[in-house]
Parts: sequence; C-alpha cells; structure tokens
Amino acid sequence: MPLVFAPAEIPATVVAERTDVACFIGFVHRRAGTALSAAQRADLRDAGWIDGPWALPADRLDALDQVPVAVESWSEFDRLFDSVARPLSVEGNQRCAAVLGAAVRSFFIAGGRRAIIVRVGDPWPVLEPEPRDQAERNARVLLIAARLGALLPPRAVDRFNPAGWQGLEHLVGLEQVALLCLPDLPLLHALPTPTPDGERPIVTSPEVFVECSANDVGPVVDPGLRRIAAPRLDVAGTAAWAQAVGRVRDFLLRYRRDCGFIAALPLFEGSAGWQRRYVADPLGALTEATLLRAAGTDPAQASSAFVQLATPWLETPASQDMPQALMPPDGLLCGTLARNALTRGTYRSAAGTPRLEIIRGEPTPATSLVAEHPWSRLAERLCVFAPGPDGWALQSDVTTSPAPAWRGGQASRLVASVLRSARAMGQAHAFGLNGPALWRQARLSLEQLLMGYWRAGGLGGDTPEDAFEVRCDRRTMTQADLDAGRLIVEVVLLPAASVERITVSFSLLAAQHAEGSDAVLGEAVA
Repeated sequence: MPLVFAPAEIPATVVAERTDVACFIGFVHRRAGTALSAAQRADLRDAGWIDGPWALPADRLDALDQVPVAVESWSEFDRLFDSVARPLSVEGNQRCAAVLGAAVRSFFIAGGRRAIIVRVGDPWPVLEPEPRDQAERNARVLLIAARLGALLPPRAVDRFNPAGWQGLEHLVGLEQVALLCLPDLPLLHALPTPTPDGERPIVTSPEVFVECSANDVGPVVDPGLRRIAAPRLDVAGTAAWAQAVGRVRDFLLRYRRDCGFIAALPLFEGSAGWQRRYVADPLGALTEATLLRAAGTDPAQASSAFVQLATPWLETPASQDMPQALMPPDGLLCGTLARNALTRGTYRSAAGTPRLEIIRGEPTPATSLVAEHPWSRLAERLCVFAPGPDGWALQSDVTTSPAPAWRGGQASRLVASVLRSARAMGQAHAFGLNGPALWRQARLSLEQLLMGYWRAGGLGGDTPEDAFEVRCDRRTMTQADLDAGRLIVEVVLLPAASVERITVSFSLLAAQHAEGSDAVLGEAVA
C-alpha cells in the first residue's frame, strides 16, 4: 500500500484590509469524485450556502455551480477542478487547458496565495464548426449571449437573493476580494478557430531558467496544440469585448469601488485598418478604435482607474497545454500584483518585477522599452510584459485611466485599500450617534491608517500634513445629511510618485439605504 503525504490544512488569515485576494470567474470542468475540504465547507456554511438562509441544493453544491469556493494553492484548485479537460473539438477525445485553469495556475506560480473560484459552467470546444447558414449563425449568437450572461448577467443585482446570483454578481458578497479576473472574456467574442491542416509537427521549446515557486506546476505538453491558433478578435468582436469590459467597470463603480479588474488585451485578427497598425503603433491604434481615450474626451469602455489591461499573450513552460502554447497574461499579472501586495505593499508599483518564466510574447513587444519606441507609449496605459537586459519583466503597472492622478496602478490600489479600511470602520460605527464624538473617532481612525501608509512610503510629501488631510465635520455634511443620519468623511491624499492629489469621499448611513449597499460607500475623483 503506497504511503501518501498530504500537507496539513492551515486556515488562511482573511482580514478586511487584505489586498491580495483574487476572484476568478469563468468556465472550467468540475473534477468528479472529489469533495470539498473541511475548511471550504466551513466557509460555505458560514456564508449561508449550505444550511443558511440561501442554502443551495446538494447537486448544485457538489457541482460547484455558481458557488464561490476558496483555494489556497494550485494543488487545492486542481483537486476540485479538471483544468485540462477542455475538448479540442466536438468530436474526438483530445483535450487542452481551460483558460480559467491556466489563469489560476499562473496566479499561484507568480506568488498568489488565496483565490476565490466561481465556476459558471464547462468550457466549450476550441474548434467549433463554422456556421453554414443564417440559422446556424443566429444559433451561435444566442449561444454566445448565453455564455456571456452566465458571466455578466444583464440586470441589476438582487442583494437579498444570493442563491440567484450569477457570475460577476457574486462579487457583491465577497468583501475580501481585491482583484477580479475574468479569463474567458476574450474567448467569448473571438472568431471561430480554424482547424489546422496536415500533420502536427513536433516543436520543442528552448530551455529557460524559471523562478522557483512553492506553487510550481509542470506543463502537460502536447506539441500538436501549437498548430491550433490562439483566439483572435475582429473589429466587431473587439467592440463587443470592450463593451463587456465597460459593463465590468460600471459594476465595480456601483458596487465594488475597492476592487480592481485585471484583464488581458485580446489578440487581434489584423485585417482592419487599426488592427493592422497595432504592432507598429499600439497606443495610436487602440485610441483610434476608441478602446482607450485621451484626457478630456468622451469616456471609452476600457478607460478606467478600475481596469488594468495586460499585454502581450505569453508562452511559458506552463502554457504548453494551450492552443499555440499561448496564454492570456491576466492570471500572471494578477499573481504578480498579489505577491507585490504581500511582500512590498499594495501601494507600491509592481513595475520591474522579473518574470523569467516567460519564453516569448504575441505580438512581440520591443526588446527594450526605450522612450522613442511605440511600445513605450503603450506602457503608459497598459501593463506590458517585455524583455529587458536581465530577461522578461513586468515593465509597467498602470491603469487605463487617462487622468494622470489615476494612471499608476499603485495609486488606484492605495485608494481601494483606504476604502476597504473605511468600510470596516463604518460597519463598526454604523449605529453610533452621529455627532462630534463620532466625527472625531472617524477622523482619528483614518488619520492613523494614512500615517502608517506615509511612514511605509506609500504616500508622498515631506510631512504627514503634505501627504494627507482628513475632514469630518460640518464642512463635509449639510443639515440634510445630518437629518438623514449620514456621516461624510473627506480624505485628500498624495500617493507616492504622483504629482496630483486625490480626493475621496466616504458616506456612512446610520440606516440601510435604498440600494442595500455597504455601510461605507466611496466616491473617488481625480
């Protein structure tokens, strides 16, 4: 009888201020015959999913169908989900990795430590047949809409019915989540992948040195997958993808201002004008396509302090079980940001983090992001992985916002962490007497938090007075606010490496307001 060693279960420490927890929502197969751990069942029971007010049927719990489950390592994810069971075609038994599984795998390899997985269904085949007539085209449109609806329901969230939540709606109840990843989003709008012709050649990858990781996993290599193209979007698909990104942005703006969306810029099919220009002038092409915008122009779907887009798609030793051996970079960026939050602080930029496991990128970025190169301009708005003198690294950590104050990813995450701390404070004092004593307590609590950030180097300024200011008195509240039991705190702060100050307002209601939202809401303006 073989001797099997299994690591002891150590409950993870999860606090409201933690900023490294990621949520992955998408399509992956449930692995048959595996049960939840005692810690996972305890989490679901505490959240009310097992025998609470919105308990789910046993079959749905067993399938982990639209059920948020926490995993602390790749091995724990792999025990529950079969990430390499995505079929290559409708017929046949060849399989490859699901994009969600690849993203979670990259997250843990890059140093992430806790992820919440929301499975919305099984992944569809890579090689779907091309529609032959209008009826099949209409059926395909409906199928794509159903898949997108499972991920991004086209409705307002019913906060009082968690059992009915779908996809992104789960984020309302996952207060610990600071990073959001939807790896399947580019695939939903991609062109049908053509079936490769001829024999599949054996292609070997060059040997590379990779950074050690406690969550390291070996690739499941199928060289024939290299002949299958990674998903690409045409002009119409790109516009639909950008609209979906805009829906995620609007959701975060309304419900989760303390959470950032980490997404992959899709690969483009390249036949249209702006798509042909992308490799030579990427920022100009994306601006021409209205995916990004310049300051002072009308909003674009993907331009937001809540959104970080990563490029290019990457080949690593762990991406060999994917079409063209390429994976979207959002999982790797998500893990890099999580690791950065754990080791250096979320208020510090992750730019410059080495990613030596990267073999190549598609499209290939500049060898060195020198100032005159077009890819250096793209790095002002997108998180770019590119080779440098010491190997591949994350060259930029930025949001897609056109406002300079919100450009640095660390500034957006800093404000988000202040929002998270303010929410915890607000929940503790939601039923306190709204008067000078509570105002002083709220002010002192936030000043103590910001003083810690300043001492750690997360805020600029030579003195605390230069770095931040907290106001909570009759200057921040009208008589109507007081009559409604509303407490408003205004924070002005100067993030490190920023030349502009950011103003954030927090509104605390003594009673639940009409939206049924959290006690503390934040409105951030540049």
